[in-house]
Amino acid sequence: MKIFIKFKSQNVEDKVMKCFLTLFSIFCVVCTSGNLRAQQPTVGLLEYSQGDNQDGYVLFAPISSTTTYLINKCGEKVHEWSSMYKPGLSVYLLEDGSILRSGNVDNPVFKIGGGAGGVIERIGWDGTLLWSYALSSNTMCQHHDIYPLPNGNVLAIIWESKSYKDVVDAGRDTAIANENGWFDKIIEINPTGKNTGDVVWQWSSWDHLVQEYDQAKSNYNIIADNPTRININYSIEKPHKLLDWLHFNSIDYNADLDQILVNAYGFGEVWVLDHSTTTKEAATQTGGKYGKGGDLLYRWGNAASYDMGTQNDRKLFGEHNAHWIQKGLTDAGKIMVFNNGLGRKNGNYSSVDIINPPILGDGSYLYQQNESFGPEKQDWIYTDSARGGFSALSFSSSQRLSNGNTLICVGTTGEFFEVTPNNKLVWRYVNPATLLGITKQGDKPEGNSVFRANLLMKDFTGFNGKNLSAGKPIELEPYQSICTPNSVSQEIQDKSLEVYPNPAEGDMYIHCTSDFSAQMEVSLINSLGDIVSKQHITGNNDGNFKVDVHTIPAGIYVLKITNHVSTHFEKVMIVR
Repeated sequence: MKIFIKFKSQNVEDKVMKCFLTLFSIFCVVCTSGNLRAQQPTVGLLEYSQGDNQDGYVLFAPISSTTTYLINKCGEKVHEWSSMYKPGLSVYLLEDGSILRSGNVDNPVFKIGGGAGGVIERIGWDGTLLWSYALSSNTMCQHHDIYPLPNGNVLAIIWESKSYKDVVDAGRDTAIANENGWFDKIIEINPTGKNTGDVVWQWSSWDHLVQEYDQAKSNYNIIADNPTRININYSIEKPHKLLDWLHFNSIDYNADLDQILVNAYGFGEVWVLDHSTTTKEAATQTGGKYGKGGDLLYRWGNAASYDMGTQNDRKLFGEHNAHWIQKGLTDAGKIMVFNNGLGRKNGNYSSVDIINPPILGDGSYLYQQNESFGPEKQDWIYTDSARGGFSALSFSSSQRLSNGNTLICVGTTGEFFEVTPNNKLVWRYVNPATLLGITKQGDKPEGNSVFRANLLMKDFTGFNGKNLSAGKPIELEPYQSICTPNSVSQEIQDKSLEVYPNPAEGDMYIHCTSDFSAQMEVSLINSLGDIVSKQHITGNNDGNFKVDVHTIPAGIYVLKITNHVSTHFEKVMIVR
């Protein structure tokens, strides 16, 4: 927000200061006992570049909370949904304004798997529980991700437990066989009642195993000759004696291809499956639109898993949120992955990767015998090198936006940020909901992890007829938003002056395009009305003025800009 005031005489300074103090009562940070907290903000909205970031609403479900939040890009809460359960782990906003989420029922058998759920809920905009479907027992449990299909059905990732005898009979090396094993399967559920549903389709990894350990078993074969099957004795983890050895952690669906994309964390790969099969065909190697039954149509990220490469060829490391980029967006049809970086040979750093699968006109994938699945390298990799990189060794997500920007969720620290195609940071937010409750602004959040964050455009169908009025920020004792306050008239603006960067760490610049002269007086004023800095500055030929804020304590101030004809007030933030 920019306030532009024209002076009629030099005798109105007192009136202007009274006006300023009134404005600052709107602009100032929230104070405790009347004192400004002059420190760097820690939660909520931290960066906001007007016009550069994608407008819309961000949906997220903090892992430590039973509440799902919808916020605007100013970090203000627009809506929330409550549940009995913490996430298990994903959430989606549906076209009727309800949310589809998985909940963690705390199944004691599958507790150690990480990402355990056990129930799927649909909760209406008004908070009504519309559907609750249990998927938890001693032998199975839903986990990590679900996906709402266009027909109203729901895809879900399921652990199914197999006994020691079962896994050994399936060819698992006895040296790495545990007391049992968890094998991932995917089911499609048709909701039929408030607490019921029919499983109308399923695919199981158990039906597509290969091994070259025990020749007496029916699935014995050469691994390298069977790249579309799953080596029961492979794992990137050491030791290999793992219950949750596949660890699917995301699922996506492509309606045009009728294909399913899963992320097989335990293999360091993304896998594509044929959803056009019947359940019977999905258990075989034949049938379906692509003629391969339930065998993998495509895989990428770690050719060592099917003996067509080594660990040096590996591309994905502890990855999450594999998904097709939607139609109408930049790089549509390609696969985007949050590449966590766990176990990279050159260090544990995260990236967002995009690959362009070698897809043919009929929706099948090009594969050359005795070679690995292509492509040889990613189409695009983002590492945020300008800010020193980022790292999340678990959870996390990424999303391509309609303006070409990318929204990134650093899940382990609950940080969401948005970058332009030119890698400019234009929006940043930190989740304030933690294991200990809602964080107070200025305090460091602990246990504020978020599995995934998703932006929805303002014209999303699910918002039709809904109240989207901005409320308060989620955090306690919030500072004044660095967005334009909703309570201030939008009509009194001055676009002739621009202050940047805002927030600033060292130098701050004023760009002037109107009747300001080549010289001006600039003052920084705190919430008490005290001038903490006054500078007389001269602009260059481009109308740019540099303001030195290196010695100014962190906090939020009003920048008062004065020349011989006018005064301008601008809310600014100093960070350290």
